[in-house]
Amino acid sequence: MRRISLAAFTLISAFAGFAQQVEFEEYKLDNGLDVILHQDNSAPVVTVGVMYHVGAKDEEEGRTGFAHFFEHLLFEGTENIDRGEWFNIVAANGGSNNANTTQDRTYYYETFPSNNLKLGLWMESERMLHPVINQIGVDTQNEVVKEEKRTRVDNAPYGKIIYGTGINHYMFDKHPYKNTTIGTMEDLDAAKLEEFKAFFDKYYGPNNATLVVAGDIDKKQTKEWINDYFASIPKGPKVERVDIQEEPIKETIVAKEFDDNIQIPAKIFVYRTPPMTSRDAYVLDMISSILTGGKSSRMYKKMVDENKEALQVLAFPRSQEDYGMYTIGALAMGDTPLEQLGESMDEEIQKLKTELISEKEYQKLQNEFENNFVNANSSVQGIAASLATYHTLYGDTDLINEEIEIYRDITREDIKEVANKYLNKNQRLDLDYLPTPEAE
Repeated sequence: MRRISLAAFTLISAFAGFAQQVEFEEYKLDNGLDVILHQDNSAPVVTVGVMYHVGAKDEEEGRTGFAHFFEHLLFEGTENIDRGEWFNIVAANGGSNNANTTQDRTYYYETFPSNNLKLGLWMESERMLHPVINQIGVDTQNEVVKEEKRTRVDNAPYGKIIYGTGINHYMFDKHPYKNTTIGTMEDLDAAKLEEFKAFFDKYYGPNNATLVVAGDIDKKQTKEWINDYFASIPKGPKVERVDIQEEPIKETIVAKEFDDNIQIPAKIFVYRTPPMTSRDAYVLDMISSILTGGKSSRMYKKMVDENKEALQVLAFPRSQEDYGMYTIGALAMGDTPLEQLGESMDEEIQKLKTELISEKEYQKLQNEFENNFVNANSSVQGIAASLATYHTLYGDTDLINEEIEIYRDITREDIKEVANKYLNKNQRLDLDYLPTPEAE
């Protein structure tokens, strides 16, 4: 199966118009590995990325945190890369690398001077074929993850909102999205070495992965190297996707969460939203921008600038494969009651539900999303990530060129309709986020 796509999109700005073109070719190896190539010889740099279609939602109950753990564990070393040498090899060859995990996928990538493309491909094939998963690596990365959780989640101000540890379990009852990406340390501590090996065998085969090579490449040579390094990797078992339906939220979930690391309380609303592939999810992106996207947004201007009742407004729209979440909130200024913040937020939501946004605001919104779209693909590293994401989670790699058309087609009436569909009081979590009371 081989397909070549050449599409173009045009950015319209107040200053000038220009066309940006993202060419890519995609094909599949016999072992199921999806390959996407993007050639751009304008600069001597190349990104090699592998996205595995496994995330926190694929973990078994009582064994949360595995996918994020593997984000760390698969840098430990391989049969041919000594333990602890991965980052040294990349740096010594002028490169950089990283990885990240979500509820739905895990992504690893290296960016090198283009004359080290072969090295990047070899390293990713080593990660897929020859990882060393042993007790010393598990124990080492267990401590790393614990420290990350302490630093980034447990001890981070508003960490329960940012990372969902104080939100997810209210929004989902059955779906694994009720858990968080970082999981619990109790689950990781309890896991045996054989369980980690089994998780790798189940999810990190070529048939559950997409390899992207973007940048200064020669396609013919690149395909030969890909074949040399990846074609012989055995196919893994067929991956069964999570298929769990949640009951709709029909009445307000009222809750309180306490945070040792804050002094300023916040009022938080959270709504469950549709899958990332849904057109409504794109409309909700625009709604988020209208309400809280920067200092010119409606909530900021009203609550921070005009009424001076909020120190800051916030929003975390989370697009996900099965369900999304839209979190909005405000930090109280002085002694402003959280109930007052909630009323002000609801007033702005109600306006979206009853009035069309102005033509001027609509055009500003379109310009913003045009700009965001171009910026996301302004580097080969960004293009590689976009290609992998659109292919793996959306099932449509062409969106790298066509997604902007979805935003362009969204009307003012669509914004009003979607606000009425999802942003209702009986469909949300109403959360008071409070400083932990001092012990008496």
